[in-house]
Amino acid sequence: MKSGKRIDVISEYQKRIAEKESLNLVVIGHVDAGKSTLMGHLLYLQGEVTEKTIRKHERDAQKIGKASFAFAWVLDETGEERARGITMDVGVTKFETEHRRFTLLDAPGHRDFIPNMISGTAQADVAILVVDATTGEFESGFDANGQTKEHALLARSLGVQQLVIAVNKLDVVNWSEARFLEIVQKLEQFLVKDASFKKSNLVFVPCSGFTGENLVRRSTPGNICNGSAVSDTSVPESVAAVLSTFSWYKGPTLIESIDKLDTPMRPIEKPFRMSVTDVFKSAGGVSVAGRLEAGHIQVGEAVMVMPGSEMAVVKSMEVNHEATRWAAAGDSVLLILSGIDILKVSNGSVLCTREAPIPVTTHFAAQIVVFDVKIPITVGFPVIVHRQSHNEPGVVSKLVATIDKVTGEIVKKSPRHLGKNTTAMVEIKLSGRAIPLEAYKDSKELGRVMLRKGGDTIAAGIVNKILSFGS
Repeated sequence: MKSGKRIDVISEYQKRIAEKESLNLVVIGHVDAGKSTLMGHLLYLQGEVTEKTIRKHERDAQKIGKASFAFAWVLDETGEERARGITMDVGVTKFETEHRRFTLLDAPGHRDFIPNMISGTAQADVAILVVDATTGEFESGFDANGQTKEHALLARSLGVQQLVIAVNKLDVVNWSEARFLEIVQKLEQFLVKDASFKKSNLVFVPCSGFTGENLVRRSTPGNICNGSAVSDTSVPESVAAVLSTFSWYKGPTLIESIDKLDTPMRPIEKPFRMSVTDVFKSAGGVSVAGRLEAGHIQVGEAVMVMPGSEMAVVKSMEVNHEATRWAAAGDSVLLILSGIDILKVSNGSVLCTREAPIPVTTHFAAQIVVFDVKIPITVGFPVIVHRQSHNEPGVVSKLVATIDKVTGEIVKKSPRHLGKNTTAMVEIKLSGRAIPLEAYKDSKELGRVMLRKGGDTIAAGIVNKILSFGS
């Protein structure tokens, strides 16, 4: 690119965040907790979805006997998701609050789609954990084989530090304060003790995604259900009924809670890195979607695709569906690339600069935390290594040492196995292709890995050292 056409991205970025800072928000939780309905209703109340659209969803949902799914269809857009009544892929949209611009990622809750959930959460700065307050439903999601615990552990392991817990469907239990406090007690203990969240970074909000209560505002005399658009079945019998049963809560609404979330420091001055989460052919070239993990990019610049070392030029770009000439760390971007074959780019690829390419490896050292494993991890233990939307089979090739979780000191060198809740140093070798990976000290975003086996997440960790380079 000619120097005269270059944009001072850092200066432009400072101007943008002075107006309103941006955050990537993922919505997670057990299947059927009401995540899509909750966020679809919130988007409607924020004016991001028209009443005409909601009415259409309601009519279409009634035709297939799923009238209560009208708001969920705002985010669940595919025919299969709507027919099955579950989120399968990560839905992406945007909305604004008084002080923040949000890119919303609606992650699937079903255990069959955990890899998609990992891909979505890896792009997030903060999260809303949705739990179902209905008697029996919270317990099934929180106890054995439920996704509430696994999603919380994954979110924390993927770098999410701030968590808003939406205690959903409280209208089903008549806005019971006792039920809300029971859920808060159980979840808070787990999130602080087992998932390592700071108590000060947790906010619990009682609400109902179906009625819209306490999403944007609470019912007051003359304000029934915050203007809910769905049929009369979604509106409480009277404002007084809600006021009398929900008068115990004096805290913030859901929108107020997320509006107060802090924005993390963006590594905008580091070398350019972009994780690819989607690739497709377009009229202008090869379209790649993903998130800028570090640095910045502008139209006309050359980028390198790793693995493969293929070069391409950025022809045009969009940030949150709006055409722009530049993007910076933290942005969710769609780039149109020219000069490259679509077969050279795939989900999990990383775009970088030729001057500072990301390492590609099949062998690395990591510090991991072992979760609730059924069989202890030993040398040669087969795993699927997940790095954001990329996953490759591999083995735990060496158990270096177990370490104290608090102090970081070595407890035992060369242990024979790793059991539940163990923190350890290990080496991992991939069985197939090399993957783009960085040490955690160089990139918090690209230096995290998940280890899964048999449909369960068994460990999560950070990359300490790259032990081989290239394929």
